[in-house]
Amino acid sequence: MHPFERDSRPRVRWWWLDGPFGEEDIAAQLSWLREKGFGGVELAWLAPLWSKSRARSPTNPEWLGEEFAGLLTLTKRACGERGLGCDFTFGSCRPFGGTCVGPGDASQTFAGPSRSLLRGSWEEPAWGRVLNHLSAEALRDYAASMARAFAGGLDRATSALFCDSWEIRKDDLWDPGLWDVFEERFGYDLRPFAADGLEDAHARYDHRKLISEVVIREFYKAFTSVCHELGARSRVQCHGSPTELLSAYAAVDIPETEAVLFSPHFSRVPASAAALAGKPVVSCETFTCLYGFPSRDNPVPRELWKREQAADLKLLADGLFAQGVNQIVWHGMPYWSAARPDAAEFYASVHVGPGCAFDGELTAFNDYLRRVSDLMRRGRTCGRLAVYLPFEDQVLRGRLPRSLQVPGSQDFAEMRYVRVPEAAEGYAPLWVSGAFLADSEVRGGRLHCGGQTFEALYVDARFVDYATLVEMRRLAGEGLPVVLKRDPEEPGRLRHDDYGAVRDALRSLAVADLSETPARPPVRGGTLPWFWVREEGGATRLFFAPPKARGLRYPMTYGQSKADGVETVDVEIDVEGEYRPVSLRFAPYQSIVLRVERGEVVFEDVTYEPPPAVVG
Repeated sequence: MHPFERDSRPRVRWWWLDGPFGEEDIAAQLSWLREKGFGGVELAWLAPLWSKSRARSPTNPEWLGEEFAGLLTLTKRACGERGLGCDFTFGSCRPFGGTCVGPGDASQTFAGPSRSLLRGSWEEPAWGRVLNHLSAEALRDYAASMARAFAGGLDRATSALFCDSWEIRKDDLWDPGLWDVFEERFGYDLRPFAADGLEDAHARYDHRKLISEVVIREFYKAFTSVCHELGARSRVQCHGSPTELLSAYAAVDIPETEAVLFSPHFSRVPASAAALAGKPVVSCETFTCLYGFPSRDNPVPRELWKREQAADLKLLADGLFAQGVNQIVWHGMPYWSAARPDAAEFYASVHVGPGCAFDGELTAFNDYLRRVSDLMRRGRTCGRLAVYLPFEDQVLRGRLPRSLQVPGSQDFAEMRYVRVPEAAEGYAPLWVSGAFLADSEVRGGRLHCGGQTFEALYVDARFVDYATLVEMRRLAGEGLPVVLKRDPEEPGRLRHDDYGAVRDALRSLAVADLSETPARPPVRGGTLPWFWVREEGGATRLFFAPPKARGLRYPMTYGQSKADGVETVDVEIDVEGEYRPVSLRFAPYQSIVLRVERGEVVFEDVTYEPPPAVVG
């Protein structure tokens, strides 16, 4: 069992930006983290281009060299001596590349070898090539280069290798061997559409459908296999990748989401994948760029740097717990050196370290994060309603308009703006995809899908893939209640003559509203707070985030958590088949945990009182 599965203490991404690096500084920083209630670190590397000096220490070890490898071994040993976990980002910058990547293993586009280079890595001023994410062979070549340096820090019991979010071009991602594969699969030559930049939305869908399958097989599944062979687990942020995200997240050991560059409601996607695939932990890179990412387009007021408020941090964490997260990974702590204290300048909030704005709150706050994380991984996620994730719709919508773009964003298919329908919120809904429906069966009128049992399937999509529509028709025919909010159309340029007939057959079996199904929401009421449900033995546990969490999005405003009094939300809780009225009284800055067991509703104490937020 990996420490993430048995130790719910929050962790921190430990940015090794600049040195000099030494045993004494490493020991001091790890001891500080242990005292503040952290459970481990994830080492990550970037060039310190934002530091005050803008010049790297001449004593920094060579990337992947003997001294570098020795530091990793030393750090892993020091973590073990302090009871801390130690994971490693499997590369410098994201998501994989460098001077070790030769031309044959580099990323390809429709027009040939990609011109994209890996910038901001520890190897600068050298710029390495981006890895070909469509080739497991290329990944294995890359892993062989990395493994020699990382081997001393890995062991199956305590290590994970981390892959960050996809922040490279994907619109023209390709491999020369796919031209013929595509034509055989879809019945037409993609080249004319590729030359036009995939302006044809349906050709774009066909391209993305194939690329998704290849990336999941050749990169995410292959990366997990590589991690296991090296004696580690895979912990991966699949978001941003050109994939059907539920299948991508299900392919790794520990799905990881991110906030607040991705709003908390997005975390329901990896949390759903984890529930369906039986993954016990959903981690989250948390507090990233809380009040905005410093950039030319979004200048964050300098006075907000290193002034983060614990109450704002807690509101964000509560929003994430209510979307299925059960492991917090702080972003982040820069390595600091006694010899160069000025070199610890960090490029983004939240800045963890001695003297940070919330230093005095860290121990108590981390204890709160630990307690809630522990509660939210007991038993199993309970979702009563399966909601179809509209992959097809989002791919066909194409690129995000500038008004919706945030740092790193590219297109609608990233699912940043997809939310479960308001009518479905009380049913503790989980997202499902065509791949999961294909492996599902109906027993006793319920959908048995992955590790979950659902009382109904809710579909509200303009476009549904033919193969998925066939599965929906099958499941409805086997007795599953299906809510079909509108008649879908077929995406892609390859059309099936019987699509309309299959749709009509589904329509004849489906209903138009959830009220026409036997599904029972565990919570019902008006505008519900965000919540998550877990079942443990004969007990059901519900975590409710404060109502203010519904307004969380990038960037947060300073003091957004400000609360002046008790806020009451009246709901009804399903208790053994009968609804019981419950008043959720949210004291300032507090979440609520209910346990329903043996006909009783019990409030569990998860109190943590941060200092009151200051606005402005």
